[in-house]
Amino acid sequence: MQLDVEWAMQQGEDAPLLHAVDVGFGAEPPKRIGIAVSGGGDSVALLHLFARWSAQCNHPIAAVTVDHGLRPESRAEAEGVAALCQKLGVSHDILTWERPEGAGNLPAAARDGRYALMADWAKAHDIGGIAVGHTIDDGAENFIMRLGRAAGIDGLAQMVPLFERYGLCWARPLWQFHRGALRDYLLRQDVSWAEDPSNDDPRYLRTKARRLLPQLKELGVDAQSIQQSASALRMAQSALQHYTVKEAETHVKEVAGDILIPQVIVPHIPSDIERRLLVAAVQWVGSNPYPPRKEFATTLEFTLSQQQRLTVAGCLVALRKGFFHITREYNAVKDLAGPTDAVWDTRWRLHGPHAPDLEVRALGEAVSELPDWRATGLPRPTLMASPAVWRGKTLVAAPLAKYNVDWTAQIVADFTSFLLSH
Repeated sequence: MQLDVEWAMQQGEDAPLLHAVDVGFGAEPPKRIGIAVSGGGDSVALLHLFARWSAQCNHPIAAVTVDHGLRPESRAEAEGVAALCQKLGVSHDILTWERPEGAGNLPAAARDGRYALMADWAKAHDIGGIAVGHTIDDGAENFIMRLGRAAGIDGLAQMVPLFERYGLCWARPLWQFHRGALRDYLLRQDVSWAEDPSNDDPRYLRTKARRLLPQLKELGVDAQSIQQSASALRMAQSALQHYTVKEAETHVKEVAGDILIPQVIVPHIPSDIERRLLVAAVQWVGSNPYPPRKEFATTLEFTLSQQQRLTVAGCLVALRKGFFHITREYNAVKDLAGPTDAVWDTRWRLHGPHAPDLEVRALGEAVSELPDWRATGLPRPTLMASPAVWRGKTLVAAPLAKYNVDWTAQIVADFTSFLLSH
C-alpha cells in the first residue's frame, strides 16, 4: 500500500475507491503506470482517482486515449481527456486506430487494436502496466453475452483483476465497483465525462445485455450475484489449470518450439484436461492472444483421420508416430522480421554476435540449401518456421538447423510457464 492510511481515512466516501487504485497493481506497482482513458465516466473516474493517488504518493503516471475514429465526436472527446489531463498535471497522448480491411466483428477488432496500440505506447514510454476502468457491471454484461455464445468455464469465469496481454501487465482496479458509484464520485469532484451514444445502440450485443440486467432482478439475478457465480467458476478454472499443468509435465514433449501430445494418454485423463492441453498448445505455438475455438479440439482426431494435417491459428497440426504434433506455420511468420537482439514471434530469443545489419526472419525454403538439415531429426516444417539470422538475402545462421554454431536460439518462456500464466 502506497497511500498514507491516515490521509486515506479522511477522504470520506472516496476512501474505498482510492484504496482500490492504491492496491490495483498489487504490493509492488510498476515504476510508471499508464491509465487508459476513453472519456467515458468509468475511465475518467479512474484517471481522476489515479491523479489524486499519484499526487499523494509521488508516483509517476501517464494517460493515453485511443481514438477509433468510428464516430465524428471521438476526436473531440479525446481532446477533452487531454484538457482534463493538463488540468490534473498528467502526461497524456492520443493514439489513432486505423480499422483494418475486412474487419468483421468491429467491436472486437477495435478492442484488440486498442490494446495493441496502448501496449506499444507503454513500451515506448517505459510504462510497466496500464490500468483500465472495467467495473462489476462490465463483468456481469460479459457473463450474459458469453452465456449466449455457449461459453464454458473459461469464458464465464470472473474477469481477473490483473492480467497480461501483448507482453504487458494490465490492471482493473475498479472491478468491484458499480458504474453508478463512479459517476457519483465524478459529481462529487465536479468532473464531467462524455457519454458514448453507441452504449445505447441496440445493434450491439453489449447494449442488449446492459438492458437485460435490470429485468433479471425479479429472479434475484444482478451484477453482484453474477459476480459471485463467476468467482466460483474462476476457482474451478484455477483447479483445472493446476491439473492441466501436472499432466503437461508428465505427458507433453516440447521439441524445438513444437509441442507433442500423445494421441492416447495412459493412464487415461479427463477429456477436458486433454482438450485444454491441445488448445493451449496451439495458442502457445501460434503466439496467439486467444485460444482457438473449443470445437477445434473435439473434432481434431476425426479431422486428421480425413487429412494428413490441419492448419489452425498459425499452426500446423499433424498426427505423427502416435503424437499430435503442433508446429508453427511458416506462412504465418514468413514476413516477420526484426533485430536479432529482440524477441522474435513472441517466443524466441537469439544469442550470438549481433550487428545492426543483421535481422531475424524465418528460415523458410533456405532449409533446402543446408545439406545436413535432416541430421537434426527435426521435421522440415519445424525448421522452415524457425528463427534464422539474415544479412539481406544472405543466410548467416540457422540455429535449429545447426548452421553456424556462433548462434543459438532459446524459447523465452516454455509451455508449462505459459500454462501457469494463462
